[in-house]
Amino acid sequence: QVQLVESGGGLVQAGGSLRLSCAASGSRVTLDAMGWFRQTPGKQRELVARITSGDSTNYADFVKGRFTISRDNAKNTVYLQMNSLKPEDTAVYYCNGRFRSADFWGQGTQVTVSS
Repeated sequence: QVQLVESGGGLVQAGGSLRLSCAASGSRVTLDAMGWFRQTPGKQRELVARITSGDSTNYADFVKGRFTISRDNAKNTVYLQMNSLKPEDTAVYYCNGRFRSADFWGQGTQVTVSS
């Protein structure tokens, strides 16, 4: 069983930056992909960014040019550098890990961007 633990959320002013981290533990496997999703009340969880074990990345259009995802396979850790934050980026951000057909989720970390 894989456990994902996020850190790095918080309150920031518009235009500011935050860096989220997510460490996977409980298994020796290298996850096929790790990523970040976000969710606001009343809305579905949506993909923000994902990175594979081979470092292929994909981003949601609304974060392209502002957010950067990276990972350290040796540490099974994924990072999300968020720059030029906007109030509409306010959400709970969830770390996701995928191994074959199984998805694992972190507990979520709140990101609040004030205007």
